[in-house]
Amino acid sequence: QVQLVESGGGLVQAGGSLRLSCAASGRTFSRYAMGWFRQAPGKERELVSAVNWSGGSTYYADSVKGRFTISRDNAKNTLYLQMNSLKPDDTAVYYCAAGSRLRIVTTIPEYSYWGQGTQVTVSS
Repeated sequence: QVQLVESGGGLVQAGGSLRLSCAASGRTFSRYAMGWFRQAPGKERELVSAVNWSGGSTYYADSVKGRFTISRDNAKNTLYLQMNSLKPDDTAVYYCAAGSRLRIVTTIPEYSYWGQGTQVTVSS
């Protein structure tokens, strides 16, 4: 079992930045690839970014490439998402999730544990 708690969400103007954190507890954090998902009202949950167990391999959705950076600190059991140049379309609840494998996985069923989510609102 892995418990995940997100923080760092909030209200920001377009063009601004936020840094999300996801603190993990329970089983060994470094055993899991990790991902950040988001879900906007009326839309399906989508994968924003993912990282493998070591942090050496990353994935980004086309919509956030060049603006978001995922990272992890296995010593601190923490996952991060640095979000720059934010747009109103980035408004959503952001969730961190632990994958079922060491390597990056990209589909929702491949993620075993989920946080409760943190709201990100970008005003125009």
